[in-house]
Amino acid sequence: MKNPIQAMFEAGIVEATDFPPESRYSGLPTKSLEGPDGRTIAYVTRRFSPQPEAFATQAYRITTEGERLDQIVASTTGNPEGFWQLCDANGALFAEELEEPGTELRLTLPEGVPGAEDEL
Repeated sequence: MKNPIQAMFEAGIVEATDFPPESRYSGLPTKSLEGPDGRTIAYVTRRFSPQPEAFATQAYRITTEGERLDQIVASTTGNPEGFWQLCDANGALFAEELEEPGTELRLTLPEGVPGAEDEL
């Protein structure tokens, strides 16, 4: 199965950047400014987190003592670096917010990918 983010790049839906398709910064343009000492400083433009409603829910799970989001996402998607997608889907800015034991996590499809309930 093709990575849906890579498919969007190939279709021209998302502009390519210096970041890999699975990065939270993928699709964001870079800019630069001149520092007070004359050096050019490159930076990534601001990323706005999507609304949790933009994600189709696949399942829910409760976190247990000692679990980290990278472990959870690795077991569900195979990509431990995709923890930020769980943060986006659950409206959290920091992974630690969702790692408290007993926290209910929404496991979702990538943003914009419709789920079964959206196809009805």
